[in-house]
Amino acid sequence: MTAELIIAFLSTVGNLLVCVAVGINQKLRTVTNYFLVSLAVADICVGSIAIPCAILTDIGLPHHNLYLCLLMLSVLIMFTQSSIFSLLAVAVERYLAILMPFRYQLLVTPRNAILVILFTWLLAFLIGLIPLMGWHKTPPDAGFCFFVSVVDMTYMVYFNFFACVLAPLVVMFLIYAQIFVTVKKQMRQITCVPSGRGEAQMTLAAGIRKEIKTAMPVFLVLFLFTICWIPLHIINCFLLLCPNCPVPLELLLAAIILSHANSAVNPFIYANTMTTFRDTFKVIFLCCQTVRDR
Repeated sequence: MTAELIIAFLSTVGNLLVCVAVGINQKLRTVTNYFLVSLAVADICVGSIAIPCAILTDIGLPHHNLYLCLLMLSVLIMFTQSSIFSLLAVAVERYLAILMPFRYQLLVTPRNAILVILFTWLLAFLIGLIPLMGWHKTPPDAGFCFFVSVVDMTYMVYFNFFACVLAPLVVMFLIYAQIFVTVKKQMRQITCVPSGRGEAQMTLAAGIRKEIKTAMPVFLVLFLFTICWIPLHIINCFLLLCPNCPVPLELLLAAIILSHANSAVNPFIYANTMTTFRDTFKVIFLCCQTVRDR
């Protein structure tokens, strides 16, 4: 519970900082960062709503109220799914920016980005609410709200993991693999251009490097998301496909804490890999320090 509370605090404060940074710095108001703000909002909700709900359900609350119990257990699924869709949107946006730059200007506008964000949140909520629509287990007579006694593992494994988590993750890794392979080929071709076209060559290479520089931190966010969430989903697969296989409680708790901790790491990634975010964070801290000193 102590670990969960620390993660909830770091996730809420750190991701609020990301939202404030984008709000106050004009340079950060890019389409890519709109999707990162959507991801930050999902992580804020994990810290401020989902983790407190998880703590309550860990002790069996609420009693004898199946639908409130299902809602409390579903919120983490909703926000996690929104995070996945935000990462997928960034991957597609980076693909268009790097490999289809002429179509990018036409398709990827702030208005279209906001529409995509609204659609992904709606879809994430619908996916998370499926247990409330009937795909759940009836809890024992005691009526305690425990995850394994209420949420159907066939939903968690076959639908949530295989269809809504694993499939988008595979698509995203394929997108980034295509980006990096294609960029490597393009850079080779640029170096082979006759020296008389050196200025155009350098301009094109600089543009490609800039887009890749934007893509790398997001790829790191995706990689850490995968590392943090896959262990818990693998344990769910064991619980469903091998019900008699013993799963140590300590291992299960560690996997749960690791998955929740993912919501707190992204602000640290931005601060260490993106100069504009780091500088804006410093400005925010200095302003807070000034206000406190007064």
